[in-house]
Amino acid sequence: MTLGASSEVGRLRTVMLHRPGPELKRLTPRNNDKLLFDGIPWIGRAQDEHDAFAQALRDRDVEVVYLVDLLTETLALPVARERAIADALTSLHLGDTLREYLSTALAERTPEELAQVLTAGLRNDEVRGGFGLVTSLLAHDDFLIDPLPNLLFTRDSSVWIADRVAITSLAMPARERETLLTDLIYSLHPRFAGVERIHGSRREHVEGGDVLLLSPGVIAVGVGERTTPAGVERLARQVFADGLASTVLAVPIAQERATMHLDTVCTMVDVDKIVMYPNVADQLVAHAVTEPEPGALHVAAAEPFLTAAAKAMQIDTLHQIDTGLDPVTAEREQWDDGNNTLALAPRLAVAYERNVETNARLEAAGIEVIAIAGSELGSGRGGPRCMSCPIDRDSL
Repeated sequence: MTLGASSEVGRLRTVMLHRPGPELKRLTPRNNDKLLFDGIPWIGRAQDEHDAFAQALRDRDVEVVYLVDLLTETLALPVARERAIADALTSLHLGDTLREYLSTALAERTPEELAQVLTAGLRNDEVRGGFGLVTSLLAHDDFLIDPLPNLLFTRDSSVWIADRVAITSLAMPARERETLLTDLIYSLHPRFAGVERIHGSRREHVEGGDVLLLSPGVIAVGVGERTTPAGVERLARQVFADGLASTVLAVPIAQERATMHLDTVCTMVDVDKIVMYPNVADQLVAHAVTEPEPGALHVAAAEPFLTAAAKAMQIDTLHQIDTGLDPVTAEREQWDDGNNTLALAPRLAVAYERNVETNARLEAAGIEVIAIAGSELGSGRGGPRCMSCPIDRDSL
């Protein structure tokens, strides 16, 4: 079995998804902002839509593996259970009495039960012991272990770069535990034995949605709300030192909800074609980062993103396919993740069916579109790329 990815468009062989589960049932109008979820989805419909998404991938001979299945299998190992429980109970708001009780109680759970607690969370009124000052003063519906509704977006917590997996460092406290679970899987699940990992959850902030593998050896990284300049520098040093890339493009992006990550602005759909939000395309720039000698980074002056990308990729032109048909349509379809496509192969991409104008543009440019429903899946502000972590792609 091979593992790894060196581009966004090489033939996709294996992908990791997370089927919407009980963690989404924890969302309420009172807590969804804190938990960084934009809406409150209809769970049953979201699951139906996700199942159709997964089946569309299988129909194209893509192996689909699920994060919770991998987590459950990992938790069958005593060392994994001990580490996972310790990570879940580090919060300072628990107190010693409750923490000691939960350490014992969670250790008695089956792998399936423990995986559910770790992903769906645990409320104060769901414990049967450890009673004391903390349990008395917290509200009955306060979470002792927060749910992780953003696990749906498996792209953010890890990204494969060549044959290595980068465990990312998520910027928002509500999502920090996602990378701990992902790291646990890659560290201890037998499927990933021997895989080398780079970066890490305690490094400078880098999120997977900001990392685009434009071509073998060329990586674009968005710098904005979630990924910091220091995070890009750290990642660049690592990929250069390991021979995984020759150029890293640092791409500043606007600090807006609709442009949270670089892949909410643009995604690759062919070796030389990219679908892009046109309302920001003219302002999008990139700094080419290279390493002329070991340990010495060279940061070039800003150039238009498409120009800098084409130079680094050593192609004449990186062709832009606009989202929508006009500025208003583009803004609407960008909000509905029209840019957030998942390429299954060159000129073959999955996109939300609701983005009619963008999909028409893609097809006119020679891209076959696999259109999926996303009325409920899209309520979290993420499209097919956000919801998928490629584990294995063919080399171009």
